[in-house]
Amino acid sequence: YMVVAGGGGGGSGCAAGGAGGAGGMRYSYPNPATGGHPVSVQGYPITVGGGGAKGSGCTPETCGTQGASSVFDSITSAGGGFGGKGAPGSAPGGSGGSGGAGGRGGSAGAGNTPAAPVPLGGPQGNPGGTGVIPGGAAGGGGGGHNAAGSAVPDNATGGDGGAGTTLCISGSSTAYAGGGGGGSYPVSTQPCGGAGGGGKGAPPALPLSDMDGTDNTGGGGGGGSESPAYAPISPGTNDSPGGTGGSGVVIIRYKFQ
Repeated sequence: YMVVAGGGGGGSGCAAGGAGGAGGMRYSYPNPATGGHPVSVQGYPITVGGGGAKGSGCTPETCGTQGASSVFDSITSAGGGFGGKGAPGSAPGGSGGSGGAGGRGGSAGAGNTPAAPVPLGGPQGNPGGTGVIPGGAAGGGGGGHNAAGSAVPDNATGGDGGAGTTLCISGSSTAYAGGGGGGSYPVSTQPCGGAGGGGKGAPPALPLSDMDGTDNTGGGGGGGSESPAYAPISPGTNDSPGGTGGSGVVIIRYKFQ
């Protein structure tokens, strides 16, 4: 099995928001060598978590929202933590399957929250990246299943999203649960989302492309920013929304005959 929750939404910008964390990822693959999860002939509850909403407010700015949990039988993966908003004030990211990143001046959210016994695959996620740096105005990268989100590397550049994990459980090699990229300010670059569906941070010019987490991967949404280039969509404030988290996925393999 593989159970991936919905990714968290990225925070909106002023100057720059933090990225959403990837949805939690729990798996047991390959099998039968590693044991698996016993099943019998009956119905089982399955829920595929949706991605968290993006932070869309401008003056005041808003954080994203946490992704929704995914469930198969007794196995639950927690939604990705939300990305913190940009200014005013520091804006911490939210905790979740993987942690959301801090917006401008904000601390990062924890991953693998709530913690629970994991038969295989290790913890369900990693923490986000912090947006705290003296004089900084950028947001951190969201946590991914395989790596933590990057903290802001300098006072203007957003952190990259943490990488997800690649499995072949679907029949092809696919990456899941990557964190979103944080927002930069001034916007001269577009920080990368983590491999596994993480959205990028806000781009230097319209349109606001590639910021949403990819559906059916649990990727986190990218962080928003502030730029005169955004005036057509945000007159007077120049703030952009964050990216929406990608929906999760549940994949089950079993021996039929």
